[in-house]
Amino acid sequence: MIHKEGTPTIILSLIFIVILNAAIHFLGGNEIIEWLGYLISAFLIVTVLQFFRNPSRNILVNDKHVLSPCDGKVVVIEEVMEDEYFHDKRLQVSIFMSPINVHVNRYPMSGKVAYYKYHPGKYLVAWHPKSSTENERTTVVITPLSSDGRARNEGREHGSGVGGEVLFRQIAGALARRIVFYGKESETVKQGDQCGFIKFGSRVDVFLPVGTKLSVKLNDVVTGGISVIAEV
Repeated sequence: MIHKEGTPTIILSLIFIVILNAAIHFLGGNEIIEWLGYLISAFLIVTVLQFFRNPSRNILVNDKHVLSPCDGKVVVIEEVMEDEYFHDKRLQVSIFMSPINVHVNRYPMSGKVAYYKYHPGKYLVAWHPKSSTENERTTVVITPLSSDGRARNEGREHGSGVGGEVLFRQIAGALARRIVFYGKESETVKQGDQCGFIKFGSRVDVFLPVGTKLSVKLNDVVTGGISVIAEV
């Protein structure tokens, strides 16, 4: 299955391929140039299709687990000061998405979107320490629901750091120039459902309460919506 975000890019790629091969044929290129055109065309369409692939996932919802929001490699595990929403120390887990990874993003837990904000910014390489705070990015906070269906932080001050809340950031890299997030504040969301897309490689940071039991370690390869990164 191909993700809907790939439709414009696929159409443009096909138009380019048609123009390229028509130009080679019209100009009467020799056999080597013709085959070079075929190879470029095949490489381009295969690259685009694999980048926008959207494989089916069998998501097992579990309120005690925080699932990986994307495919990639765990590149950062550290305690940091989170100054946008919680304003206190959090355990940061960063997952780097290479251009060959599936780039669909998924909700790491079920609950309500307590906070969402888009930040324009720079396009530092995704592994740069300042990319989390200076690059183009979105910040999303999910609050778990209580047994009566209400958000556990309902009625509390914004950014009060209620236990169990999880913040995650979609972060653009040197190549990624488009971040898409489908949710909105106050919306109830389901763990593992698609929440967005980042084009051409980047990273997703997850901020958990300090002391959270992690299920991953540095350099682990994780799968979005499948791999458990923490227990809460």
